[in-house]
Amino acid sequence: MQFDVAVVGGGAAGGSAAIFLAKAELKTLVLDNDKGQTRRAWIENHYGLAGGVSGPDLVDAGQRQAQRLGAEWEIGQVVEITREDGGFALKIEDGRRFEAKQVLLATGAAMSLAEALNLEFTDGRETRYPRVVKVDLDGRTSEPGIWAAGILAGASAHTIITAGHGAQVAVGLISETQGKRHVQHDALK
Repeated sequence: MQFDVAVVGGGAAGGSAAIFLAKAELKTLVLDNDKGQTRRAWIENHYGLAGGVSGPDLVDAGQRQAQRLGAEWEIGQVVEITREDGGFALKIEDGRRFEAKQVLLATGAAMSLAEALNLEFTDGRETRYPRVVKVDLDGRTSEPGIWAAGILAGASAHTIITAGHGAQVAVGLISETQGKRHVQHDALK
């Protein structure tokens, strides 16, 4: 089965991207190694969560929301991404293989997949992340069909910022897929 988009990474950036992609009715798969930085965080400065939130609770809530909107979520470490049949094949460490038309990388500080794909890098703005994947305003990388969001793409390492960047990149991808600028607004019922 081929997905429209495979999101690699299920933290704030990847989870937020998956929410937007699934809500736009793109067949969305999240491949998450369940080891991201957010899983080790306590967050006091996330908008709307006045009492703070644990990183695991934030990630789990994002996963539930993405799944409720139709995204599929698999736990596993992606070890290889190859171009295949007009899209991409993604292999995870246990040997399972998935196919997607496009890939959105949201791997935080982990650069190995981006390096293996020979993506273009640029200088990062934060001392902890001196090198990041070069992206345009919508998150396109130097490789057609590969998008990047969050810390990997130079967003500041705060969950509220990486979540917003994941949503921004998802909107760019959706807009390109639909051939027009995508806007998602719901109203109270």
